Amino acid sequence: MYVKDNMVSGPIVIGPNQSVSQALDIMSENKLHRLPVVDGSGRLVGLVTEGLIASNTPNSSSTLSVFELNYLLNKLTISDIMIRNVLTINKEALLEEAATIMRKNDVGCLPVVDEDNKLIGIITHNDIFTAFIDLLGYNRNGTRYVISISEDKLGVLEDIARIFKENGVSISNLAVYNNTRGIEVVVIANSYDNVEDKLKAAGYKVTSVIKLHEKY
Repeated sequence: MYVKDNMVSGPIVIGPNQSVSQALDIMSENKLHRLPVVDGSGRLVGLVTEGLIASNTPNSSSTLSVFELNYLLNKLTISDIMIRNVLTINKEALLEEAATIMRKNDVGCLPVVDEDNKLIGIITHNDIFTAFIDLLGYNRNGTRYVISISEDKLGVLEDIARIFKENGVSISNLAVYNNTRGIEVVVIANSYDNVEDKLKAAGYKVTSVIKLHEKY
């Protein structure tokens, strides 16, 4: 999975000389929590977030009047408060790399730039969550099986796939987990036909069978 397949292309942006008040209006109108800051050539020069604005402006307990607060927000420019050293990523990078960078640096997004530092997209933690859910097939129609593997040996996945094939059931998603319970194979099948008994007859321990979004 690549960043380019999961990013938001052509994100809404703001210029460094625009006011904080304008940024708040744009965020509110588009239900955004952050805005990349670009210059006249479309090159990334910074990032502004709701949290950053909040930490640089008076809060509701301030003694300033509404008029004074609005004056301040209109006078304060994005370049006055924006993050300048922004972590970025290339569109050809793996999604796993983006997730690792975001987690390691505790950031909620990564602007996606080209070789000239021109902004072409943005990827957020919500995009990562969506990709994770899609990868595991949780929102598909079908049946989810969790199969506990007692011994990691050559050909296990092939054998499991064979059981589904021989029973006319197609597999749409497959994942392998190594956790405190041992090795678990999670299979999403494109069918509500239950092959649990077939798996058990072949010597496999099926710990969970869930029908996903079953249609009646």
